[in-house]
Amino acid sequence: MEKNEHILGTRRFLPMFLTQFFGALNDNVFKQSLLLVITYGWIQHQSAHISTLNNLAALLFILPYFIFSATAGQIADKYERSFLVRSIKILEIVIMLIASIGFLLGNLWILLFALFLMGTHSTFFGPIKYAILPDILKPNELMSGNALFQSGTSIAILIGMILGGAVISSSQGNLIWISLTVTLIAVIGYICSRFILKQPTTNLDLDIDWNFFRTSFQTIQYAKSLPLVFLILLGNSWYWFYGATYLTQIPQLTQQNLHANENVVSLLLTFFSVGIGVGSLLCRKIGGAAVNIKMVPIGAIGLTVFALYLAASLAFIPTRTGNLIGISDMFHLGMAYYHVMLAVTLLGISGGFYIVPLYAMMQAYAPKSHRARVVAANNIFNAIFMVCSAVFSIIILSIFKIDIKILFCITAIFSAIFSIWLLLRLKPLAASTPIFLED
Repeated sequence: MEKNEHILGTRRFLPMFLTQFFGALNDNVFKQSLLLVITYGWIQHQSAHISTLNNLAALLFILPYFIFSATAGQIADKYERSFLVRSIKILEIVIMLIASIGFLLGNLWILLFALFLMGTHSTFFGPIKYAILPDILKPNELMSGNALFQSGTSIAILIGMILGGAVISSSQGNLIWISLTVTLIAVIGYICSRFILKQPTTNLDLDIDWNFFRTSFQTIQYAKSLPLVFLILLGNSWYWFYGATYLTQIPQLTQQNLHANENVVSLLLTFFSVGIGVGSLLCRKIGGAAVNIKMVPIGAIGLTVFALYLAASLAFIPTRTGNLIGISDMFHLGMAYYHVMLAVTLLGISGGFYIVPLYAMMQAYAPKSHRARVVAANNIFNAIFMVCSAVFSIIILSIFKIDIKILFCITAIFSAIFSIWLLLRLKPLAASTPIFLED
């Protein structure tokens, strides 16, 4: 019998892992480079408020999840999934060519349009990548597979943030280099997708409903008919509200609170991504191979405590004037900066503890015939929560002009309240609901 630790080297898992890895890498190279050219003025933005543009960018990326997820779920449940992945990867190459035009012309609106298209690309890829895992993995490999997926995604985010920041910083306004980078990564992702094994199709008679309003409503209603699955989806979606609230503010926090440059943005995102990767792997090691929620309460506590720790750490950062500090300065200007870096890392670890079991439970408790549509419902809820996050952040930071530290504290308190409610309802349902992996 194949050991869980070896699934990364199997033909059934590795190509899908690499395709997901390079997709996440490209998402983050492009998003990070766009946030940086907005924040640091490489592209003109008609004097619009930086925080408004950054949150608008986040909103545009996740808006397609709300619009197209239900249709994407139907398509992923009906058609052969390796073919769908290859088609979506070709679309990614086209989108990156459009983004390259935006970079080379210095046109913010073309870049925002490309960002919306990348969100659309991710919307159609999401139901496939999570629905395919229970098909290519054995039941006792599902926690390991999700841990590897989350760890790989975290590493991809880490490399993407660093790479996007490094290319923008070193190019000094010559945006041809970031254009070549995102296009090349898209091509590599397509090559990896060519090696994904053909998957069986079981719903060839499924009729695709292209009315996304009606389909979205029906998909949500189906998810609500499965009480445990519905709670899991809400838990997943809260994580995306939480994460979007924090990560979207990192460039502005770095510039205004730490008075630091683009490289420090990449450093903080590095600590967060490493934290998620470590938390994901530890979740599998500590929580075991069986699908369970043992690590979720620990993650939920960390998401509240360490958010408050981050806000407190920022309060002790001294006011500075003059040139923006770099990475080396972060390690020589006092303990307050170390506390910020540690808080960000611990937030990432807590996120890994929280999200890996919930994704494994979503796959395990979703009926096989509707698994991709359950993932689609998850994406719809994610989108709703992330739209709320963007609107929430814009209201707090741009309209009421409240400090980022207060935004973090409010979010941490909301997280504690939501997590207590979720766990009190989730545990008894999980104990009494059958797993559908063998259907």
